[in-house]
Amino acid sequence: MQRLDVFRRDDFTCVYCGSDGREDPEVELSVDHVEPRVKGGDNSSGNLVTACISCNRAKGGLAAWAYLEGRDEERAHFLARTPYLWPRLRTAIREAAEKARR
Repeated sequence: MQRLDVFRRDDFTCVYCGSDGREDPEVELSVDHVEPRVKGGDNSSGNLVTACISCNRAKGGLAAWAYLEGRDEERAHFLARTPYLWPRLRTAIREAAEKARR
């Protein structure tokens, strides 16, 4: 999947914070691996999302479920904007949230 395809699919919006790359010229978008490649993630459409540079840098090499742990608003936004995400990745994000609540 090409960068532009990912941006189009995600409506040029960061799936983490909701920053819109079309409306705010200062928002720089990037493609993020939900499960980083160094941790077994791939370049498939179910693992790639649009992220602003700020969120992508903050996430760094963490898997999305680790980054979103304790970030309830961002996690809710992420899950609402990524229905195409691989089911196992969505499950990992929900399980991390449940674990953090305990």
